[in-house]
Amino acid sequence: MIALEVGTHSRWVSQMLSEFGHEVIVANARELRAITGSDRKSDRVDAEKLARYARVDRRILRPIKHRGEEAQVDLVVLRARGVLVKTRTQLVNSVRGVVKSFGYRMPNCSTERFVKLNNEVPEKLREHLAGLMEVLEHVQKQIEEYDQRVEKLAKEKYPETTVLRQIWGVGEITSVSYVLTIEDKGRFEKSRDVGPYLGLRPRRSQSSESDPELRITKAGDCFLRSLLVECAQRILSKKGPDTALKQFGLRIEARGKKKAKKRAIVAVARKLAVLLHKLWVTGEVYEPFPETTVRKAA
Repeated sequence: MIALEVGTHSRWVSQMLSEFGHEVIVANARELRAITGSDRKSDRVDAEKLARYARVDRRILRPIKHRGEEAQVDLVVLRARGVLVKTRTQLVNSVRGVVKSFGYRMPNCSTERFVKLNNEVPEKLREHLAGLMEVLEHVQKQIEEYDQRVEKLAKEKYPETTVLRQIWGVGEITSVSYVLTIEDKGRFEKSRDVGPYLGLRPRRSQSSESDPELRITKAGDCFLRSLLVECAQRILSKKGPDTALKQFGLRIEARGKKKAKKRAIVAVARKLAVLLHKLWVTGEVYEPFPETTVRKAA
């Protein structure tokens, strides 16, 4: 038995050791405070503690399971696109900031359309910002190419994502990311376990009569979690159609407490994660108002 801590190299190292016939335990880094917070930390001491934990009870380490190599490779397409999207946003904000500092303002538009606004840049700044605008145009073209790759993955390699896209606001990027991140839909006994797996449940620090409200754990895959939050924002927007999921979020938002809107978005994202898993497992037709449908059938 070999125990190692999760990290950049843990996926391929654990895979290689497993191929040699070893039983490998990849420890969850969040459960290793006794190692990371030690005042006598060293590789030798860390290895000894990992070995002792694994020998006593491996559940103490809350072992994680790495996704397969094929899914990891396909995820690179989505992660690379995400980097380009962030780069595009930074470029757009930089151009807007420079123009604004000279008393001008670029037209309000989406980041996709901003690429075509080269003529809207003030003439005295146009030459100096030409390089940024050219890079921005190139980045936009690369994003569009990645969009085509994601669409191809969804249609040809992961057709099960079609079921997930029944929900308004969930597109190819989110559905493919969801399937690739979870990889095995049977890994959860209950669909409700997906929320905590993606770090969308509140932290808890209960002691005696003290049980404060804390922020979400933000455990699991941050990329998929951010996509689910974006979907939740779209669902709760004015453009979003009326559904039970939207009404659920609006009820939380209407409570009027501090940061109620943020809590509503997180709650909808968590419920969305559960609903997507349920649809994936059952393959059912999505019903915007499931309770109403059940009553009519009865």
